[in-house]
Amino acid sequence: MPHFFINSKNVNKNTITIDDSENYRHISKSLRARIGEKLLLIDENQMQYETVIKNIDSRVIVCEIQKAYLSKHDLNFDLYLAQSPLRSDSQLTIMEKSTELGVRGVYPVITDNCSVSKDIAVKKCEKWQKVMYEASKQCERAKIPTCFEPTCLKSVLENDFDQILVLAERSTEISLKDYLNKNKINSGDKILVVIGPEGGFSQKEFDYFKSKNLPLITLGDLILKAETAVIVTLGNIVYEYKG
Repeated sequence: MPHFFINSKNVNKNTITIDDSENYRHISKSLRARIGEKLLLIDENQMQYETVIKNIDSRVIVCEIQKAYLSKHDLNFDLYLAQSPLRSDSQLTIMEKSTELGVRGVYPVITDNCSVSKDIAVKKCEKWQKVMYEASKQCERAKIPTCFEPTCLKSVLENDFDQILVLAERSTEISLKDYLNKNKINSGDKILVVIGPEGGFSQKEFDYFKSKNLPLITLGDLILKAETAVIVTLGNIVYEYKG
């Protein structure tokens, strides 16, 4: 069932009026939806509506609500990703999959070995946000995650997080499995996962992590591409602590 974001002001008793141009064009022109077809709509309050199209005119679509309920497609803790941007489609994959895996936001961090300059990353932000928006629609997320402005590691790590997990290639400090077994994530906790570029973190960055007493976590003996490391790490956290 197609899924679209709406505003609660467009909900009136048992009907919903879709009058914004983007949703209208997508539904009426791209999907060529007709009267009697079903749409799944969700508002900013995380209310999800199963509806049937009752009328379509030149500018407005009117839907009748059949069911309304609070969306459950969410984590019970706040998961964030700080990640060194990759080139081309690899970064689009990260934005899409991290959205599917429940992140609240992604911080593109410009690291010493980053393959993308800050200027280019800034220009890409709008596209990355759009990918997260479309992925949210596809997986029926109520909250659209945020692609933050590109920044440095220090700026991100100075934010208030309950736990910060640094994934470090070839680290021998602690495995992700052992870390998750030893560290409980509670409802409402704010968790940050930090993953570096294909070339790994620099020694200067490792020294900075150690000065902040941050755990350096390994995914094991396999050497993973950065986008694979993101999916594996977030997936394991969600599996361990899904709410």
